[in-house]
Amino acid sequence: MKISEFQKIIEDIYLEKDSNRGLLGTFAWFVEEVGELSRELRSQDNKKRLQDEFADVFAWLSTLASISGIDLETAVGKYSNGCPKCHKTPCACNEDRRKTV
Repeated sequence: MKISEFQKIIEDIYLEKDSNRGLLGTFAWFVEEVGELSRELRSQDNKKRLQDEFADVFAWLSTLASISGIDLETAVGKYSNGCPKCHKTPCACNEDRRKTV
């Protein structure tokens, strides 16, 4: 499935509800899902739950993009030529530089 197809599915399922909640309210739900992903990453005892949390985070990110008028497939094009800073694959940036940029 393409990113744009996934974003459209999430719009069909949730956009009206998420738009009514508003950007900041929806962002709060996204942050909660990131927290759940964090817990699963630390435990790493159930691959299925970890997979589900990655899917949930991506779904909430997608709906935030939709509410904001951002096409995720276009947005990820930022990485199509490698690292956006050094333009290398793999990234050749100095780690200290990456933290300050």
